[in-house]
Formats: sequence, C-alpha cells, structure tokens
Amino acid sequence: MAGSRETRKLAGEDSKRLFTPAGKTKRRPEAIADRMKEYIRSEGLAPGDRLPQELVLIDRFKAAKGTVREAMKALETQGLVFTRSGPGGGAFVAKPSAQHAMELLSTHFFFDQPSLSDIYAIRKILEPEVAALLAGRVTGEQLALLESTIRLYDHPPGDLEEQYRQRVAELDFHSQLAQFCPNPLLGFLSGLMHNLLRELPAARRIYADESAVSREEGLSFQYRLMAALKDGRAEDARRIAAEHMAFAEAYMLARAEAIAGATTAD
Repeated sequence: MAGSRETRKLAGEDSKRLFTPAGKTKRRPEAIADRMKEYIRSEGLAPGDRLPQELVLIDRFKAAKGTVREAMKALETQGLVFTRSGPGGGAFVAKPSAQHAMELLSTHFFFDQPSLSDIYAIRKILEPEVAALLAGRVTGEQLALLESTIRLYDHPPGDLEEQYRQRVAELDFHSQLAQFCPNPLLGFLSGLMHNLLRELPAARRIYADESAVSREEGLSFQYRLMAALKDGRAEDARRIAAEHMAFAEAYMLARAEAIAGATTAD
C-alpha cells in the first residue's frame, strides 16, 4: 500500500512538474510553454500565424486555464508570441528579435555586472573573427550604412552631449558588423557584448567624461578595417580588429582608473 501511495504521489507531482536532464524540475506552466514551442515547430507555424484558441490549447495540453495563460505569458515575455485584442484578435507567433534576446540576457547580469575587463576579454576573441568572416562579403548597402555611422563621429563634438552620442555611435559601428556576420551565433554573442557595454555604468561614465579622447585613433582603425573588408583581405581584417580591441581595452581601463581616482580625490 505504501508503494502504491508513493506511486500516486509521484504521478501527481509529475503532472505539475517535469524533470530536466540535469535532474532539476520545471513548473507546470514552464513545461507547457516548452510543449507549445514544440507544437509551433511540429506544425510548421511561422511568424504571424495564429495559435489555436485558448480552449483548444487547454484540451490539447490537458492543463488548467490558469496554467495555459501563464505559459502563454512566458512565451510572450520571450518574444515568441504576441497577442492582439478586438475583432480578428488572439495569440500569434512572433519572431524574437536579437535585441529583445540580448535585453533578456542582460537582465541576468543586473545585480552582478561584468567588468570592463570581462567584456573586452570576450570582445578580443570574437570581433577579429567577425571581421575576418566579413572580408569580401559586405554588400554595397552594408558598406554605405557603416560609412553613414562613421560620419556621426568623424568630426570633433560640439559639446558633451554630442560626444556621448559619438561614443555610442562608435560602438554601433561594431554592432552593425556583428549584425552582418554570416555566422549568426558569432554575431549575436558579439552584439551581446556591445549591449552589456552600453549598459555598464563604468562605460557610461567614460563616454560622458569631458577629457575622454580616443576618437581619432578609433577612426583610424575603422577606416583601415573598412578597406580590408572591401578588398576581401581576411587576415588583415582579423589583425586590424584585434589591434583595435587591444587599444580600446587599454584606453577604457585607463580612463576608468583615472575617473575612479578623481572621484576618490574629491
């Protein structure tokens, strides 16, 4: 009898939680959300396609209304589903954007932010490879976009506000390269580093620092990189990007130390 009761207990628990391969458990709504993802894949649904009505989902997944709604909310937070009210409304498949995914991942570091050294340790590995892969593959339209970004900071700033915008635009140049990268995972990870850097308080202080000057050196690297990309010189592109990242790391760390020292002195 004890074994029977234990079996029934485990069966009841299994209806609420599913075990992952690592031995951890998932809440019932999370498990239903995973099954909804599999449903979207198996049915070949594409962004913009309508999902079945709530009652159909409840019956299909044998779940309570509240559980299905919580699962749908989780998918909406992940950017995989969106809802529309009114006539013709309902739940629809969405295509999660890279930016949305990066913002979700950035939240992971909200209370334990990486350091400048942490970020540049990764940038020094990823960005030379992005540059090498792009050599000879950038289109005329992509080159025009990169050049228009450079024009935002190819001149001295008129004030601190413009200087800040210019520093962010310099980072945008690298984010555009990441977006163009033919290896989507490499490009995404590189872009994630840029996103973390934009949100890092230490980096923001450097961008707003009136004594910060590295625009000319950064421009030199970027112009040389653009030439290598146009000419299809992959090894040169890798080397230039590596030199640029090493220079940027040294500059950012030095400025962070100087700003921290000035703050302590005050």
